[in-house]
Amino acid sequence: MITSMKDAFSLKGKNALITGGNRGIGKGIAIAMAQCGANIAIMARNEETAKKTLAELAEYGGEHRFYKGSVEKLDEATAVVNAVMKDYGKIDVLVNNSGIFRWFNVLDMDPTDLRDWYEVIDVNLNGVFIMSMLVAQKMKETGGGSIINISSNAANIVNIPQNTSSYSSAKAAVNHLTRCLAYEFGPHKIRVNAICPGFVEAESPPEDEEMKKIVEMWISRCPTGRFTYPLEIGALAVFLASEASENMTGSINTIDSGYELAR
Repeated sequence: MITSMKDAFSLKGKNALITGGNRGIGKGIAIAMAQCGANIAIMARNEETAKKTLAELAEYGGEHRFYKGSVEKLDEATAVVNAVMKDYGKIDVLVNNSGIFRWFNVLDMDPTDLRDWYEVIDVNLNGVFIMSMLVAQKMKETGGGSIINISSNAANIVNIPQNTSSYSSAKAAVNHLTRCLAYEFGPHKIRVNAICPGFVEAESPPEDEEMKKIVEMWISRCPTGRFTYPLEIGALAVFLASEASENMTGSINTIDSGYELAR
């Protein structure tokens, strides 16, 4: 419980495992948490981009490492969690950020090939469950912690013009999984909250003309007039990982430039 705002948002000495922390939103969260004093463990499949992110984190001090693995594969996820525990001693924060995205028309699908449905559900939902289960079991032994699930405003709306039934369904399930786990884990001092970003500023603008028009349409529907930057999502993640939010669990927090308001 905080008694002063001094250091209320500090993560000094905390160990954060961030899945997909090598780029995009995950990288923004990694940088924000490192700047606030956390040691960062990045779990990802792409070692090259992870090493570049680790090089950026080095300037903030602390200990930062990369662990290769896929969240939806139980054996790989287990190996990563065990390795992080061995190297860091405990995991104070888990950020379930890894995810994939597929656009497809259900009416055009080949019933013998449903990969665009199953693979998205597997990574975006099953991966969150697997990592939460494995890490929460460790947190229970070490005195608690904070789990932050990166969901999406797509959990609440039907996005256009792309058809995203698998992605949106998985994110809606992640939101309710967040509530269920928050209730179950609460007695063990493990908090579970979710962040629902909307469209996020990319590292490079789209080159395809059709995609440029779609992006312009999306921006026109954002009351703030722009997309969200990864570091801004990182700032919210820092709050949810810090003592400032110690009595906050089961919350679903939208940060989407106001896009959802007029849908």
